Amino acid sequence: MTTAPLVTVFGSLHYDIAVMGPARPRKGETVTGTSWHPKSGGKGGNQAVSSARTGIATSMIGAVADDDFGRFLISNLDRKNVDHTFVRRDASTSTGMSVAIFDAEGDYGAVIVSGSNLTLGDTDVAAAQDLLTKTTLLVLQSEIPDAANVAAARAVKQAGGRVLINAAPARPLSADLQPLIDIIVVNAIEAELLAGVPVVETLDGALDAARKLVRIFPGVVVTAGGAGVAYANRDGEETVIAAVKVKVESTHGAGDEFIGVLAAEIASGRAMTDALQKANKAAARLVGTPEKDRV
Repeated sequence: MTTAPLVTVFGSLHYDIAVMGPARPRKGETVTGTSWHPKSGGKGGNQAVSSARTGIATSMIGAVADDDFGRFLISNLDRKNVDHTFVRRDASTSTGMSVAIFDAEGDYGAVIVSGSNLTLGDTDVAAAQDLLTKTTLLVLQSEIPDAANVAAARAVKQAGGRVLINAAPARPLSADLQPLIDIIVVNAIEAELLAGVPVVETLDGALDAARKLVRIFPGVVVTAGGAGVAYANRDGEETVIAAVKVKVESTHGAGDEFIGVLAAEIASGRAMTDALQKANKAAARLVGTPEKDRV
């Protein structure tokens, strides 16, 4: 009997406050904004929603507080068809949140306060053990404790599933976590940290970084901003895909959209080149959509 593919995202949930302005403030400067709105965020939450939007079964393991922010995030997962059975409500802390300030060109700077995301660990993995044994592809990020990622990855690997990590924000990955990873997705900054060499944000630079990182990870995806994306694996497969050209409305969440669609395509058994192309197009559509029109 064939089991339907399942993507499980273990990671962060943030209540985001998006502030629109003409420019991001410099040190000591006050800028008059034009509008603001709340939105659901956290790399984990965003990637789970993006995966579920493709139609694949998607579950989220995470933690929020018993507060208005947490209820807002749970409601969003519910509306977006993400199973949140194993999103724990923690009364001892506050829900993770962030403030993102956008300029007129759609670029942004953000500050995150991790809150309940930092409480994730062995207890959450144990509670979701049955789910993890059924998982086709586990998606991780670097916004929760490394030890939590290790525990979840071990559970999935022992059951025969695969592990994809979006190693963002940039931080070293532990020696315990590295051998559990099947596919790593990084941008130029994160690739530099892990490869230990400068990385040029071009397609050639991304492919060169991917080739270096396959010494550590079986499959490597390096995104190169507006240039596109490169992929390499230990079997010698390589591909580069140019970015889809669009009018930039906002870059916020584009990386998470890419990861979610990529994860869904991989879990569904798509060839890697096809999966990357679909994820690339999905990220481009999001970049070309104004913040106020995103649902």
